[in-house]
Amino acid sequence: MDNYFPSILNDAIGPVMRGASSSHVAAAYRIGRLGRDYMNGDLSKVLIEYDPNGSLEPTHDSQGSDMGLFTGLMGWDITDDRMVDARKHLESTGTDVEIAITDYGATHPNTYKLTLINDTESCCILAISIGGGIIEIIAIDNIKLSLYGDYHETFIWTEDTTLDQYLNDLPYVDSVHTHQGLQGRVLQIKGQRGVSAQDLPVGTDIKALKNLKPILPVGSSTKMDLPFTISEEMMSYNKDKNLSLWELALKYESARGNIPEEEVFEKMRDIVRILEKSIADGIKGTQYMDRIYPAQAPAFKEKQSSNSFLNMGLYNDAILAVTALMDVKSSMGVIVAAPTAGSCGTLPGTCLGIATALNMNEDQKVKAMLSAGLIGVFIARMATFSAEISGCQAETGSGSGMAAAGLVTLLDGSLEQCIAAASMALQNTFGLICDPVANRVEAPCLGKNVMMSGNALSAANMALAGFDHLIPLDEVIIAMHKVGQSLPCELRCTGKGGLAMTPTAKALEKDLEERFGNKT
Repeated sequence: MDNYFPSILNDAIGPVMRGASSSHVAAAYRIGRLGRDYMNGDLSKVLIEYDPNGSLEPTHDSQGSDMGLFTGLMGWDITDDRMVDARKHLESTGTDVEIAITDYGATHPNTYKLTLINDTESCCILAISIGGGIIEIIAIDNIKLSLYGDYHETFIWTEDTTLDQYLNDLPYVDSVHTHQGLQGRVLQIKGQRGVSAQDLPVGTDIKALKNLKPILPVGSSTKMDLPFTISEEMMSYNKDKNLSLWELALKYESARGNIPEEEVFEKMRDIVRILEKSIADGIKGTQYMDRIYPAQAPAFKEKQSSNSFLNMGLYNDAILAVTALMDVKSSMGVIVAAPTAGSCGTLPGTCLGIATALNMNEDQKVKAMLSAGLIGVFIARMATFSAEISGCQAETGSGSGMAAAGLVTLLDGSLEQCIAAASMALQNTFGLICDPVANRVEAPCLGKNVMMSGNALSAANMALAGFDHLIPLDEVIIAMHKVGQSLPCELRCTGKGGLAMTPTAKALEKDLEERFGNKT
């Protein structure tokens, strides 16, 4: 990802979505949306191929990859409540759908191979899910690309070499890349809007033109001037400014997306309101048949007021909010991947649960989420949010480090204390595996979200008390990533190790399969 700079609203906090996993549902959805654009919404056949050596082969159905792809191909929003039945809707349009397991030599564990066909053309898209819903299209029809969905992308098939400089000179064009494809010379134009045939000189000889709209909420520009990209640079940048972490988050995201700081703040406010509603919905109780756990949050809420319950103070408030968000996720309700769907409880449940218990106002909650988001940017830049690459330490572990900084922000701690809290929380997560039972993102995911919430609370208090985090945050992130990559693939969200392989887990998997079959 050297040519992609993470964004708080693209990578760390978001997307707003339904479904079990952002690496599966949200990523697949975005690939499907780009594929739909490429084919102008005209589909007669869809072939989805997963490599047997990757992480998606055992999980593509149960964790929602297929569902996400079909929802994107339909052109629906990712929060559409029809997405569980997206395949049926796609087939009802006359589109033939096939899912195959094919050994095509995928080099990334989360690789999607998507072949789209209509009466006049076809295309083969190769894409990877990086983590937290972020994707990269790495090839279309054997043309090697690097496409994240953060630009308007225009493809023009032409042999006219004079067009290159003309396009480069257009004010809304950021870059022009030349490729040699199956149908001849292709120009790939990244810009702030798409290029149409009317934008070209009269008489320009082109064979075809395609436009792909951005799929990320915050766009990119080659002209962006980022104030920093890692925490060490941030501390140097702030030496003569005395800004808090949430203010630095505004500076970064404003520069990253070329949008005003006030707009960044209000976008995060929208996310906080969505999260607060999801927490309230989870506490009231959720209904969904195809799940391992029934709704857990209502029972926890009831127990909080009983004498037969351990009084853990604010931690119980955090556990309730974390559990509520995980319940909503498991019931196909609307959640925010923060930083992922599998870890959607750790960060927002902890920070918002504590803030609500302390009667803090909405602005304070927004500031805490902004601080957490900036820590997430540093993690995304130097490591990953993908459990398929680094285990659960990349998901709930990252969420815990982000939450620790958010908690310190709630308590008006210093910038240095925020960084110390994030560092200490992350140090405690090394080696955390991802072993989902029955390939559902429920067990032991709920427990790990709750555990990492407690880790964030402890790290925040340690930092506020002046504990020395010893290892700089950037070094911790790099070390965490190396540890994650060292984990055996069986312990990285494949369902082939850990609790997922116990006799009880396999019996649960069989029972769920018999009762509910394939969701797609």
